[in-house]
Amino acid sequence: MNYPVWELYFSGGGFWMVIIAVVHVYVSHFAVGGGLFLVLTEMKAYRENDSEILAYTKSHSKFFLLLTMVFAGITGVGIWFTISLLSPTATSTLVHIFVFGFATEWVCFLVEIIALFLYYYKFEKISRASHLKIGWLYFIFAWLSLFFINAIIDFMLTPGDWLETKSFWDGFFNPSMVPALCFRTALALFLAGIFGFITAVFIGKPEFRQKMIAYCSKWLIFPLPFMALSALWYLYVLPENIKLMILSHSPEIVPAVTLFSWLLPLFLALGLLMRARIPARIQITVAFTCLLAGLVYMGAFEWIREAGRRPYLIYGHTYSTAVRVGEEDKINQKGILQTAKWVENRNLTQANTLEAGREIFRISCMGCHSIGGPINDILPLTKKLSLLGMQAQLNGQGKILTYMPPFMGTKDELHALARYIVSVLHVKTEQTLQLTPVEIPITPPTFDEPTAQYVLLAWSDRGMHAMTDSDRYWSFQPPASSIYAQLIRRGETPEIVTGDVDLVYAVEKGHENPSAYVDFWKVSGALMGKVIPTDTGLTGNTLSGNLKFNEDLMAFSIDHLPVVPYKKGGSFNPYPLFQLEARDSENGKILAQTALVTPVSTEMGCRNCHGGPWRFDGKAGIGDDTAADILAVHDRISKTDLLSAARKGQPRLCQSCHAGNITGIESDPERLSLSASMHGFHANYLSGMGDDACSTCHTSSSHGMTRGFRGIHREIELTCTSCHLSIEDHALSLLAAEKQAGKERKANVLMKHLTSQFVDAHSLVEPRTAWTNQPDCMNCHVDFEPPETDQVEYNTWTDKADQRFRHRTDDAGLMCMACHGAAHAVYPTRNPYGEDRDNLQPLQYQGTPYPLGSDSGCRVCHTIDMEDEIHHPNMLGEFRNTR
Repeated sequence: MNYPVWELYFSGGGFWMVIIAVVHVYVSHFAVGGGLFLVLTEMKAYRENDSEILAYTKSHSKFFLLLTMVFAGITGVGIWFTISLLSPTATSTLVHIFVFGFATEWVCFLVEIIALFLYYYKFEKISRASHLKIGWLYFIFAWLSLFFINAIIDFMLTPGDWLETKSFWDGFFNPSMVPALCFRTALALFLAGIFGFITAVFIGKPEFRQKMIAYCSKWLIFPLPFMALSALWYLYVLPENIKLMILSHSPEIVPAVTLFSWLLPLFLALGLLMRARIPARIQITVAFTCLLAGLVYMGAFEWIREAGRRPYLIYGHTYSTAVRVGEEDKINQKGILQTAKWVENRNLTQANTLEAGREIFRISCMGCHSIGGPINDILPLTKKLSLLGMQAQLNGQGKILTYMPPFMGTKDELHALARYIVSVLHVKTEQTLQLTPVEIPITPPTFDEPTAQYVLLAWSDRGMHAMTDSDRYWSFQPPASSIYAQLIRRGETPEIVTGDVDLVYAVEKGHENPSAYVDFWKVSGALMGKVIPTDTGLTGNTLSGNLKFNEDLMAFSIDHLPVVPYKKGGSFNPYPLFQLEARDSENGKILAQTALVTPVSTEMGCRNCHGGPWRFDGKAGIGDDTAADILAVHDRISKTDLLSAARKGQPRLCQSCHAGNITGIESDPERLSLSASMHGFHANYLSGMGDDACSTCHTSSSHGMTRGFRGIHREIELTCTSCHLSIEDHALSLLAAEKQAGKERKANVLMKHLTSQFVDAHSLVEPRTAWTNQPDCMNCHVDFEPPETDQVEYNTWTDKADQRFRHRTDDAGLMCMACHGAAHAVYPTRNPYGEDRDNLQPLQYQGTPYPLGSDSGCRVCHTIDMEDEIHHPNMLGEFRNTR
């Protein structure tokens, strides 16, 4: 933020730190252990009076000098140069905190240089005792260098009490300092054995070569148990968050942990192999294998340590974006371009969006990511994301998956960064695709008021059933449309007919043979342990048949009809039509007939974030690439193996783990419900987006092929959030119920970064159960009067299932939907596939698209004019929202 940054797009992402730092640390640890190796090997030569060992020691000391002083000295300077350019803020912080610590280490290093030169150049030129004293002096100061640097390095991982006290000693003797020192000391001795192999395998005399190789193998083998124990100690003292980051939360660390663990037994095997009498060429191969494996082991350890402190450079103090903790609010308020010192585009405009986005990328992303480079390449990580998906990713960054810091900046800057990544780095042209549904002509059934004896009212109780067609991978919404109907015998006092009639339904031509799409519910049936015939739904229901009488609702109904939005010939129609007839059970005479739509769509927006094309004709459906990526992300975050299982022909029904609204499915009671987990997780990425958050996933987009929100509420400019609230509040209420059910830890993970628009604390959120506690119409239509608000009252829901609009009845037993239409399609509607496709019954019975009986239209059912408001108060008034 406050320094110019070295722009390394291809070789960024820590590439130079890996190349320089790992190699330097590898050699510098050898510089410690190798010093003790020299002294003890020289003592061994004197003790055994062996001139060959002494000659080997002198030869090895030259190799040691060149490698540890010349090469390591250069790479050490390279580290300072690199970190000063790539992470100047963290570097400055460490220098200011530990200036005397660094100074002391430099004194130790100066003594090392002098001692090592004297050791090598005075070999056999001064007394043995004096020479050994110089050797011991070198080792002691080399270990002291390790002592000081180790403390500073581990301070970055575990600053401990320093965050509060700012005391040098609290920072120096931080929680992981001692176990890390023990591990690095054992590691240094271990590396002395490996580098001993490198010089020993080139000894000419076979017997002496084998003797020294066996000696070096002890240096390799004996430290291994100490390395393992101290590594476990090191892990044990880490704070729980860091421990979880290392062991599970960051997908990039897990392979390094696995490698780090399995290399120890490999080293043991290689050390034992070197002790065996194997040919010299094989010994050379094994020695250099050990050298390479040792470098990999060191790299894995440093990668684990570095990545374990994510999303910080200095844990709890400085983010990887060089922003210090406590500066977030200032940056979010003023913007990153206004607070950063080294930028050209101080103000963000439409004209400089991409250039400003590049600068924001440099400040916020380039510290960890490269562009097309070998490490942390941003391109494959964001390839699948649309512009909307990229914005959601940045919005949710650092909330649930904490290995990245949260995006800091204004919403416009977030959009600029998203557009730079999508439009410039991926060269994608993002266009708002305005799909145009094809109008399907339809004629309402006839109704002759003077002679008709019956009125048949019918509806689908869901204004839109959004189904998944990804059953080869997973399913959570199989085809399951419904039809509800009430037959009214007309008269001065109409009656609801409850028996001696058959209500017969049949789908319109083109939808009656969905065998090409049988996978959608056949696989779902298998997931639920049911064998589903080709032409039936999950309950065995077909696309033609009889409705069954439901005594609780005083209505005829049928559920789980296998309706899909695809017609024969390949067209997409999310509003298939059903014909319905009421027949006398004795003679089959048709008493009444009508028609209704059963809305169903596969236009879920999963692809916005999970990539892949639409399954069906670029319009709808969850494609295989999208479905597979969803499982891959689930596996990565939740440590499952769903994608592999699906590819083996074992897909899963989401409700088999997460409780949902499908009856008869046994789920895991310890897991969050499906609705709570879905809304809770995605709310962290879609927060602050208002109504756009809903259409990102659901079928309510005005640009899509479904446009499921199509009733009078849309006409008067209400939105999803008017009834269901923002996605944050929607999710919080669901998660509050999960907390109440004893799943507090899991719910808190998703609630932590969600803020209610209505209350200040999560404890004030009223728990809500999906599909039962729904928005109540009476919140706005108090006593059935015109509403005085366009926003549902917060924390007020229906208490029972029969209070929901879909199942509520009036005092006469007539269901609300019979007259008003289904939720999201309340009369009058504007259907994109024909303006009055949803208004068939109002048009059939009263010639207008308005709710049945509106404008004193009681003669639909009553044979006389009515003066009393039988069904609900204020029903005889003039309908307000005419079109």
